[in-house]
Amino acid sequence: MAVATSSQSTSTVVSSLVANIVLFSCFVTGFLLLRLKFRRTYSPKSLPADLVPADQRPKPLPRDPFTWLFALLNKHDSFIIQQSGLDGYFFLRYIRTFSLLFLFGLLTWIVLLPINAANGNGNKGFDQLSIANVKDKHRYYAHVFIGWFWYGAVMFVIYRELFFYNSLKNVVLSSPKYAMKLSSRTVLFQGVPDQLLDEKQLYKVFNGIKRIYVARTSRFLEHKVDERAQVVTKLENAENKLLKMAVKAKRKADKKGIKLEPEDEISAYVPESKRPRTRTGGFFSAKTDTIRWCQEQIPILNKEVKEQQKKFRRTKPYNSVFVEFENQYYAQVAYQSTVSHGPMRMSPAYIGYEPGDINWLNMRIFWWERITRRSLAFAAIVALIIFWAIPVAFVGVISNFTYLTNKLHWLRWIERLPKQLYGLVTGILPTAMLSILMMLLPMFIRAMAKISGCVSVQTIELYTQNAYFGFLMVNGFLVTALASSATATVTQIIEKPTSAMSILADKLPLSSNFYISYLMLQGLTIAGGALFQIVGLFLYYILGYILDNTVRKKWNRFSGLGSVAWGTVFPLFTQLACITLIYSVISPLIIIFACVAFFLVYIAYMYNLTYVFVPSPDARGQHYPRALLQTFTGIYIGQVCMLGIFAVGKGWGPIVLQVVGIVATVFINVHMCQAFDQLLTVVPLDCMRALDGVSSTPSFSGKSEFASKILENKKYKKKYDAKFEKEYENEQERERQFTFEVKEELKNSDPEANVDDLKITAVPLLADRDRKYTQSDNFLVRFIRPDVFLNYRHAKKLLPALYNIEPEVTDDKHAYDAPAISAQCPGVWIPRDSMNLAAIEIENLKDVVDISDENAGFNDKGKIVFYGKPPN
Repeated sequence: MAVATSSQSTSTVVSSLVANIVLFSCFVTGFLLLRLKFRRTYSPKSLPADLVPADQRPKPLPRDPFTWLFALLNKHDSFIIQQSGLDGYFFLRYIRTFSLLFLFGLLTWIVLLPINAANGNGNKGFDQLSIANVKDKHRYYAHVFIGWFWYGAVMFVIYRELFFYNSLKNVVLSSPKYAMKLSSRTVLFQGVPDQLLDEKQLYKVFNGIKRIYVARTSRFLEHKVDERAQVVTKLENAENKLLKMAVKAKRKADKKGIKLEPEDEISAYVPESKRPRTRTGGFFSAKTDTIRWCQEQIPILNKEVKEQQKKFRRTKPYNSVFVEFENQYYAQVAYQSTVSHGPMRMSPAYIGYEPGDINWLNMRIFWWERITRRSLAFAAIVALIIFWAIPVAFVGVISNFTYLTNKLHWLRWIERLPKQLYGLVTGILPTAMLSILMMLLPMFIRAMAKISGCVSVQTIELYTQNAYFGFLMVNGFLVTALASSATATVTQIIEKPTSAMSILADKLPLSSNFYISYLMLQGLTIAGGALFQIVGLFLYYILGYILDNTVRKKWNRFSGLGSVAWGTVFPLFTQLACITLIYSVISPLIIIFACVAFFLVYIAYMYNLTYVFVPSPDARGQHYPRALLQTFTGIYIGQVCMLGIFAVGKGWGPIVLQVVGIVATVFINVHMCQAFDQLLTVVPLDCMRALDGVSSTPSFSGKSEFASKILENKKYKKKYDAKFEKEYENEQERERQFTFEVKEELKNSDPEANVDDLKITAVPLLADRDRKYTQSDNFLVRFIRPDVFLNYRHAKKLLPALYNIEPEVTDDKHAYDAPAISAQCPGVWIPRDSMNLAAIEIENLKDVVDISDENAGFNDKGKIVFYGKPPN
């Protein structure tokens, strides 16, 4: 019986592999055939249409169907950072790191595969290579020591990557591009006491304050602003429709040789009864002329909005305040400080969020309300995880029909299906169903994130990352694995219920075949589909053709590039890494499938993040350390599963050694979290202050106490000069060389750029002293010494050249006020026509709304087209 089931399990995996390879080949072929013709879908960022800022516009890849891949994979890390931002770069680094780690993990095969395969329980196929085939309990010692070696290597890589993240994050955030940004200089405090909601009082608390924004708004004002925007949109839609009807009538008349008079009046082309009309008083009200009604309503709404905006400071303030500081240093000192003696006051604090990222509805939440809402959201997600186990368990059942039909004879008709079709049903169907189930959750989790009090798009995504990963590990792994294993052994458990634990421990490795299929689905079909961009093709070329009936809608469709929602993408691949780690010692064959899957996913996302997607709202790479620490889940579950298998097999020596391994993992995990906890969220002070203690940096300008108390003190000056002057001269020389290299890189990327006029800042910082003099070209030495070869100075070499250019800083006194407070009336964009009717409409409406026909018109077929960006 074991031989039959194992063979069937292997055939299912092979069938799934073949099907996924076929789909992957189709997707990749489609991509190669279409990528040059449909550049808006396959490489929109490289188009000369200013869809992205100049610094995020990559040079097109080679047109050759093969060399583009090598050119892509040879891109430098600084290119990836510049094109995809820190979040995109660290996601790719996570995928690349674990792909290489799994490649290294193939070394475990040297020991584990012979141990599992020889003189075992007689399993066949893939199952012969798993721990389930081991009969002699003394062989478990091999699994224990390989587990120590393998999981130890994984934990060291996690530590190494956390160290690197901390270095690169500090380099990027202290660069001119980031340090001088408004979001880097503004701190959001919640739970603000009433006495500090008076802006003047906060000047007593902090140094370096530039401006204070007390969060407040008016629902009436927001309602009127939204209503005005809707009326303007309705006017724009009606004007586009009217002009389109006029052009259509003109073309028909020209074909029939009829001359319409008068040519300069819209009524000659569109009779009064055909003009756009709308019901303004509800569904049962009479229709009125849309354009004339909007023309009447907009001035009224403009007046109401302006009146409300003038008195917005009289509205009741929320208990949140944004404090803008003169520079990043003062902002970080405030952010890292304990501000109030009272519990739950002036906390939590946030930094680094742009005004457009703020979730204004949650600025009002009180501390007790936040606790309640967090608890309710957490309870809702826990309930979802529990009840979602029912459909997910069903997926696990499907994956093992062979075993289930031993007792449920009415299902045996499935076994009579053709071999290829049966393989698809039991291989592709369950993995596809699992993927679809997992796609339905993000909307609910993000809604719970908002309910829990998340203050920005970034905090919503970070909340989603935690919740979605928990969900995936419970329902996407534990429930599915247990259901799959239990289904595979249902016959034996019914016959011998007292040995249920022993049977499940023996058969748990068999569920690895399901996850091999799942990894192939992600690595082949999903990666290929990501390259093919079938959804993007449909949305732009089909849905856009059907729905976009105004010039603005057409432009928005053209210019609206996609982005990645890291809160759901990161957990998916963290789960895959965890699943691989869980089974890597139990069923080591899974490692090769994971290695290939991660490599193919790396190629697909590397291409999309650099040539297709625009960066998501900037979370400054915070998803990466969270994913690294979540990966410990795979180590823990893998070690506990092995412990259970040893316990059932009564291998007491391996049991003791495995407990030692688990304790060591806990020790390493706890101390790793303690070491990096605060470092992962702040910019350390030594990354913002100059090495000489005098010079200004992008983060700090002003005279430090070092100048007045050390340099000007004769007692210390001579000693300082002797000890530090030479060091500082060396650092200055390095920075001059660095500045030269930055200019050369800018010249190479844009030969017409005048780099001499750019403000390039490269000041030696205190963190630059973080260097050790170990020199080695040995890969192993460089790998095991991240403190030398992945420190701040190393990470600085990866900084894109443009990050060293000082940005233009604009001053907006309403930057962190609610959007409605400074909202302006939207503009109207209409297409220009040959009869000059658009100019007449502009003349009629220019006193009501900002209206323009610039960069828009009609083509030879009478279709609305745009020629550039909207003028308003």
